[in-house]
Amino acid sequence: MRKLHLISATALAVSMAMPAFAQDAPQADDEGTGFGDEIVVTAQRQAQSLQDVPIAVSAFTTEALERQQIDNPQELQLALPSTSITYGNFSGTNITIRGIGSPVVAASGDAGVAIHFNDMPLIGSRIFDSEFYDLERLEVLRGPQGTLFGRNATAGVFNIITAKPDLNAFAAAGEASYGKYNTIQAKGMVNVPIGDIAGVRLAGMYLKRDGYTKNFNTGNDIDGRDYYSVRGSFKLEPSDSTKFTVTAQYFKEDSNRSRGQKQLCATDVTAILGCRPDQEAFQVINGDSTAVGTLGSREFLTIAGFGPLAAFGLGSVYGDDGHSYDTAINPTNVRRVAVDFEPFWKSDQLTISAELEQSFGDLTATLTGGYSENEYSSSLDYNLTTTRSLANNPGLVALRAAGAGGNPIAQAILRSGAFRGNQLCASTFDPLHAGSIGGRVQSCADNTTEFDYSGGKNKQWSIEGRLASDFDGPFNFLLGGLYLESTGRNIDYAVMASGFDYMSTFLGVVTALGAGLPSLDYAMAPPFFHSDTDKAHLKTYGLFGEVYFDLADNLKVTGGLRYSNDKKYIRARQPFLNVLVPYGTTDVNSILANFDGDSSKPGQQEFAIQSGTFDEITGRVVVDWKPDVSFTDDTLVYASYTRGYKPGGFNPPYDPNLFPPIPLTFDGELIDAFEIGTKNSFIGGHLQLNATGFYYKYNGFQVSRIINRTSFNDNTNATIYGVELEAIVRPVREFTVNASLSYLKTEIADFNTVDTRNPSNGRSDVVIIKDLQSAANCVVAPAVAGSVPIANTLALVNGFNAVAGGGLIRPAVQVPGTNSFGAFSLCGALGSFIRANTPAGTYLFDAGAGGGFFLPGGVERNLKGNELANSPNFKFSVGAQYDIKTNSGWTITPRADLYFTGNAWGSNFNTVRDRIKSYEIVSTQLTVSGPEDKFYARAFVSNLFNSQAITGKYITDPSSGLFTNIYTLDPRTYGVAVGFRF
Repeated sequence: MRKLHLISATALAVSMAMPAFAQDAPQADDEGTGFGDEIVVTAQRQAQSLQDVPIAVSAFTTEALERQQIDNPQELQLALPSTSITYGNFSGTNITIRGIGSPVVAASGDAGVAIHFNDMPLIGSRIFDSEFYDLERLEVLRGPQGTLFGRNATAGVFNIITAKPDLNAFAAAGEASYGKYNTIQAKGMVNVPIGDIAGVRLAGMYLKRDGYTKNFNTGNDIDGRDYYSVRGSFKLEPSDSTKFTVTAQYFKEDSNRSRGQKQLCATDVTAILGCRPDQEAFQVINGDSTAVGTLGSREFLTIAGFGPLAAFGLGSVYGDDGHSYDTAINPTNVRRVAVDFEPFWKSDQLTISAELEQSFGDLTATLTGGYSENEYSSSLDYNLTTTRSLANNPGLVALRAAGAGGNPIAQAILRSGAFRGNQLCASTFDPLHAGSIGGRVQSCADNTTEFDYSGGKNKQWSIEGRLASDFDGPFNFLLGGLYLESTGRNIDYAVMASGFDYMSTFLGVVTALGAGLPSLDYAMAPPFFHSDTDKAHLKTYGLFGEVYFDLADNLKVTGGLRYSNDKKYIRARQPFLNVLVPYGTTDVNSILANFDGDSSKPGQQEFAIQSGTFDEITGRVVVDWKPDVSFTDDTLVYASYTRGYKPGGFNPPYDPNLFPPIPLTFDGELIDAFEIGTKNSFIGGHLQLNATGFYYKYNGFQVSRIINRTSFNDNTNATIYGVELEAIVRPVREFTVNASLSYLKTEIADFNTVDTRNPSNGRSDVVIIKDLQSAANCVVAPAVAGSVPIANTLALVNGFNAVAGGGLIRPAVQVPGTNSFGAFSLCGALGSFIRANTPAGTYLFDAGAGGGFFLPGGVERNLKGNELANSPNFKFSVGAQYDIKTNSGWTITPRADLYFTGNAWGSNFNTVRDRIKSYEIVSTQLTVSGPEDKFYARAFVSNLFNSQAITGKYITDPSSGLFTNIYTLDPRTYGVAVGFRF
């Protein structure tokens, strides 16, 4: 690693020093300037040279992406300053630019980076599941875009511009490649002019490969891909003043790739937390800490009043018979797992965009818009490992013996859908909420099965109109308006576990018995946890305008304003073991109509419905200057102030009797961004050097936390600043070096919140409680630190447990990795007991519904000074290639690229478990091109040193054991490709 750091630093230094060796290069010669064709971008909604735009923009043509072996958005982050991209826990992609990303977890939330396809905004898009091919260019704007892109572009904009038909000549291109993991990839394009005024362009690609990851449990390879995409474009230019283009793209994937590559955990032997908060290791959770472990425990069944039936529990939270993961293995290689549920990933998206441009002398009117729809679903093993066999489980042995002996309760449980013979079954994800109750079973096995499901659908349409001037005088303007509607349906996240199915049956049978029903063949539905967002609707419009005034021939001022208005609507609920239904019920939704989906409001509501309007005025002021200096060929200097905005949203429905007071909504974000930059061309175009410095004052930054299996969102403030450099050096026409460098510093302001991994916040006078009913954690904490001896607090906890019974007679124990003791108990009842037996103000309590009180979920920690998640301090990339010309017209081009991403944090808590280590990625290739580049062959290696690069982390909640999911880049791949173009 040290050697790679040295290589990286040396390579960058050489590239930056290159101008010293280029002084002898001619200012201009028969071969032209150093860079060939100028890159034109639409970062300001008008066609401009990249070097003339007073915004920090990185632009890539298809050729540039291929040279740097960048095939998809995940790989693109390597070449972008101050940018990180990672998959998240719920199928989404978190893009972070300059510390600003998408940490909010809510169907009503917005990303901080606006995604555009041919200048059309996309909401809830799956475009980042796709691969790059046949692009005109890809633009990445860094920094808030408060006027032209607007509402949710607080971090920046990704704009994917596809290649359009060329009306001048027929053209075609194709490439086929084969590589490691039996990777087969093919892509092609054909361009056909239609007369002099129209043209059609068709393009597509196909990718299929075996899995990167070996599953030791089955011997299969998982994490493979099967993907294709097609695109068609039609362009019409009946005159020089009229242009019309329409593009349609469709892609589909049906793969066995996994959202998460690995879980990290240092086992907490006490099961109070599940994983230790002070270590990160390739171990597994303590299953007794999970909702399956607590709900199925003999202690919970006893304290819930089920008496002798508690013997049918699946185990003890005290681990008397071991916990369910005590024989599980977790290989240390991130590409090795031992899972009993293998993943799947399905997604598809249709996007249609159109643009009509009409010129009227000095005015140009542009109308853009289109339609997009997508659907996705994915599942993976929830714990990424395999539990031990239940063949000799004492509870199930007792259950079968009781059934054989004629016990009607045991017999009813055994004939339920939770069993197939002696095997325990897990429900499949079922939108009708019946699962195993109605015979919809994913699998049955000797051990327990746990897996999740994430899916949803989205449709949108939008239209935008712009009017831009091109007057000869000093004044010009751009005016525009945007309207967009987006509807998400069946946005689901569910966790299925055979332990849940067992408890669904057990609780249903005993409830039927207690109700005196003639049959005991009942279960509690749904038999799985389901965060069910039935509908998420957005209507948004924006009105914007900019004016451009030339104070002098080389000095311009830009001023812009935008009004954004967002109307949001959410219909959601979180059912889990709520309603009693008879065996064989196949549709529980009609019965769930009697379930109260929003207990925060009086009466009974099937769903929690929230709606609201968010609006804001934003804008920017820019001064750009082109000084006439002797040491550059072309220089642009600019300074800007931008006001950025992202709307707020709604927290999910929750029971106020089980949670501390949480606002129903979270606020929008506002950012004041100050930026200075310069873009330069030196030595006849042989050196291009751009630099940017920025300072952000961030208000209302949206952050997410999990309480009792539910994600909630808060707001805080932050400060961000940094610098970025981008350079291209071409001392001679054949030799090119490109480099980028960024330094980023982020800092959270005053913000108090609970770290669920260590809810005592390191205090030795706190007792951490694992709640038997919900598997959440709460704490018994003196209101003033150190005001109550720990012995007194322990006596209260142990005294309550002794009175409550249920086998909770074990004294509190020291929790590894904390300074605190821990115990199993019931948070609500324990809170009432302590409040009734201690003076007011002695301990911390949260106010609940109707003025009630219960123990808090933890002692808050102040995150002031912490760095924002997914924000590496340092990034740089450097690539070099040399074209070797032969006398016969062939060209041999070796190329190497080095990408370095520095240390970052996986969450805002900045603990040892949050650290994301730096990594280097090295890629090389050798291309041989025929005369006039009509044919070529290429050999390539990506990730040469097989870096196990981690791009992001996600910490689960206490009822899942607080494990860490990690997300990685692809391992080393290599292969060969052949292609043609004419």
